[in-house]
Amino acid sequence: MSKKLHLTFACGDYEITRPLQDGSVQPDGIELAVRTELDAEARHARMMRDGEFDVAELSMSNFLVARFHRLPFVAIPVFLHRRFRHGFIFINATKGIENARDLIGKKVGMRHFQTTSNLWVRGILHHEHQVPYQSVHWLKQGKETVEVEPPGTLRLELIPAGQNIGRMLLEGELDAVIDPEIIQPVLDKDRRVKRLFENYKEVEIGYYLNTGIFPIMHTTAIRQEIVERYPWVPANLMQAFARAKEIAMQKMANPRMVPLAWFRHSLEEQEGILGPDPWAYGLGAANQKNLATLIQYSHEQGLIGKRIPVDELFAETTRS
Repeated sequence: MSKKLHLTFACGDYEITRPLQDGSVQPDGIELAVRTELDAEARHARMMRDGEFDVAELSMSNFLVARFHRLPFVAIPVFLHRRFRHGFIFINATKGIENARDLIGKKVGMRHFQTTSNLWVRGILHHEHQVPYQSVHWLKQGKETVEVEPPGTLRLELIPAGQNIGRMLLEGELDAVIDPEIIQPVLDKDRRVKRLFENYKEVEIGYYLNTGIFPIMHTTAIRQEIVERYPWVPANLMQAFARAKEIAMQKMANPRMVPLAWFRHSLEEQEGILGPDPWAYGLGAANQKNLATLIQYSHEQGLIGKRIPVDELFAETTRS
């Protein structure tokens, strides 16, 4: 029996990857050691800076920057994380902000500028709500995973060390914050902070019906030397990821799977709006548009110096 290729794979703890974690799905010819203990920020940084993992779930925005700067990574079109982002724009309730255009000229905080969620939000505000990203005073809390020089048209500064964007929003030092997660003041139900779009679910449904985009957050990156040495790896991984997702979605058909009273209703509602496979892998038309839009936003906002063709981002996944 031939020896399998041992690869490390870092990702979030998801139902769609659980069959890979428990070994019920195994990529042909590969022994996959799955690691789920890291949060997204640590995982992305350790992959991008040190190539610590052979394969990793990686921020799509970070990956675009990496490809533009010819860092040694390629990807397969396996998108383990997607999320609508209108519900992640938070405002100070005393600032008189009633709609998106009221953000023009305001101070808006972020943890990082490159984060995929923030890239989507800035692009959506620009193109869907007529809030050019250049019209906002951006403040960020931390350094980027890959440092790039921002364009001269961008007003971006680093907040002082020790400051926290959530606290600054509460105290009125910031007018708004965009963040990949629900910020603590909202979790605490502090009335000084609220969402820009309080009916965010309806807004997100409208956005999808208008654009066909369910925003891709993360891709699956592979160290380039592995693909060069073992060109069959991307195709075999792609097949395994697809099978793992198929098993997960079959399990979701059981309403006992998730302890939510109206879980089955939510699943049926999702299918009615987003279709039978909103988490589709591959480079079909919907994903091509999704990725091309994010590439456009990344180029417009100065993160990459040119628009990279979608096909140049991904390894060959059709080999036998």
